[in-house]
Amino acid sequence: MKKILIIATGGTIASRRTETGLSPLMTVEEMLAFVPEIRKIADVGVVQPMNLDSTNITPADWLAMEKCIEENYDRYDGFVLLHGTDTMAYTAAALSYLVQESPKPVVVTGAQRPIDMEVTDAKTNFTDSVRYAVSPAAKGVSIVFDGRVICGTRAKKTRSKSYNAFSSINFPYLAIVSDGKVVDYGIGRSAGERPVFYRELNPSVGLFKLIPGAKKEVLDCYFRLHDVVVIESFGVGGIPEGENAGIYGVIEKWRAAGKIAVVCTQVMSEGSDMSVYRVGLKGKEEYGLLESYDMTPEAVVTKLMWASACTKDCSELEKMFYKTINNDILCK
Repeated sequence: MKKILIIATGGTIASRRTETGLSPLMTVEEMLAFVPEIRKIADVGVVQPMNLDSTNITPADWLAMEKCIEENYDRYDGFVLLHGTDTMAYTAAALSYLVQESPKPVVVTGAQRPIDMEVTDAKTNFTDSVRYAVSPAAKGVSIVFDGRVICGTRAKKTRSKSYNAFSSINFPYLAIVSDGKVVDYGIGRSAGERPVFYRELNPSVGLFKLIPGAKKEVLDCYFRLHDVVVIESFGVGGIPEGENAGIYGVIEKWRAAGKIAVVCTQVMSEGSDMSVYRVGLKGKEEYGLLESYDMTPEAVVTKLMWASACTKDCSELEKMFYKTINNDILCK
């Protein structure tokens, strides 16, 4: 029987009703009591480094999760991390960069309803995650939710209440878990003999969402406050130009000061292609904007936190950004 470490961090799955709304109050042992069959699937250990609503998760918490995995890596065959759904996609992406090339699975899961409710998805998600973690094909960082296994860098929460809350963006599902069985689709997951752990993130990464008439002063403030700014653009990568916009002038100023600017798209599927229109090509050719292509915004932001913590050299950071990690970017 494989040994799986359950890492509880809070979220809806661990919540109880209070006078001020749901709040994560349950311990991991209390949650396990609702799913005794898990102990028949794996020899489980437990640890609870935090008990937070995932709205309150920060990059420092991601580093605490990485530390927990690294310190216990040789003692277990896999890891199941219980987490809130609201920032789960960010956490799965961040762990994909902090724990790279892992031959053991790091599975992130949670629920849309607390595990102590009569009608809940928590028991199924928890059990499916452990079942997937002990399966032969499991490796690297992934999310298991509503019977679907999603690559850690490709997940996005696309429904706020339904049980099928997560979608895989621009990438197929890795596997499904159905009727107690894991059906793996044989999609490539790279892993080494040993994982590569990283222990630093640079939280000075900002995400600026363009809207029609966006003020250049707000973007200027973003650059002033951050080392790296991701601009969530229109369509395939369009950025407003002209005197009334002034966006490119702000980008030019801060690029000259050594700040990094990256463009991603607000459109959920199919990614960016800044070469299609003048309003995108200009930014790429004249101002050296990096482009996210088929990456999710969650992966873009967390990858830049990882890369900018590793190096301050712009050319080296660009190489790291365009390196494919856990299937995060394929269409560059």
